[in-house]
Amino acid sequence: QVQLVESGGGLVQAGGSLRLSCAASGLPFSMYAMGWFRQAPGKEREFVAAISRSAGTTYYADSVKGRFLISRDNAKNTAYLQMNSLNPEDTAVYYCAAGFGAYTSTTSTHPGGYGYWGQGTQVTVSS
Repeated sequence: QVQLVESGGGLVQAGGSLRLSCAASGLPFSMYAMGWFRQAPGKEREFVAAISRSAGTTYYADSVKGRFLISRDNAKNTAYLQMNSLNPEDTAVYYCAAGFGAYTSTTSTHPGGYGYWGQGTQVTVSS
């Protein structure tokens, strides 16, 4: 059974940093693209960042470019999201996801491009 488990969320002040981790099991991790999404209260789930299975290609939402960095360690079956210069607008539940198949700018940036999801971790940024 595939399992994705996020960790690293918490409460930080504006301008601070957090690193989220996503530990994967039950799948050949290196064969899957990984993505991060977030959802704030009353909002739809939105794309944050994605990374190809070989880590050669990444995509970022315009709202996080220059502040967030997605990475992966295939030897550890883990994906990461380094979040810097956080602001209150970043407050949301963050979800990691795994997808198998073609990796394009369309499939990697939409929830429908991913078949497996973690339970989410809360990130709260105070002003």
